Amino acid sequence: MTQSEAHHQTRIQSRILVQAAAAVCEDKKGQDTRILELDPIDSGLSDFFLVTSASNDRQAIAIADEIELRLKRDFGVYAHSVEGRRKGDWILLDYVDFVVHVFLAERRAFYDIERLRKSARPVTPAEFDAELKAALAARTLAARRKASGKAVAAKAAPKPKKVAKPAAKKAAVKRIAVKKVPAKKSTAGKPVPRKPAAKKKSGNRT
Repeated sequence: MTQSEAHHQTRIQSRILVQAAAAVCEDKKGQDTRILELDPIDSGLSDFFLVTSASNDRQAIAIADEIELRLKRDFGVYAHSVEGRRKGDWILLDYVDFVVHVFLAERRAFYDIERLRKSARPVTPAEFDAELKAALAARTLAARRKASGKAVAAKAAPKPKKVAKPAAKKAAVKRIAVKKVPAKKSTAGKPVPRKPAAKKKSGNRT
């Protein structure tokens, strides 16, 4: 994975977390919820600001607590730092890649954080959700193309030639069949039969 791909993947993960936090603001009746996509040059370490308003400090604390709970439960993500919970007029949850600002309405108007970040691109949660879905669909399509390309490359690659293993010595040496000739029996030590002696002719003596 290249550095560009890793950054893109991290940014998508940040978008998922921001969208989950924005959904909490909607569920808890946060008012005028906005997401500011910060300029990379101006943003420092964060990529997004999530800004919402509450009508009273109890609602502001409830929104902040629920964002912490949901991100921890669903994603295993904890805020790097939390500020302003005790007063409840401006609660800041710092998740490094994005920062959540929960204001009381009058405090938000006073600080006007959207005006201070003129270079940021403001979007509604609905617009942000549509962009996130498009980004996820593009990433899925790219992953499928990459996997398909690897499969085609593997199919086209020449198969390695099989190298014959050296045969066992016994199998390598050809056996020569030798016809067995019956061994001659030795006659040593055995008596040789004698021929019968010829009989002498008997003649009458005169």
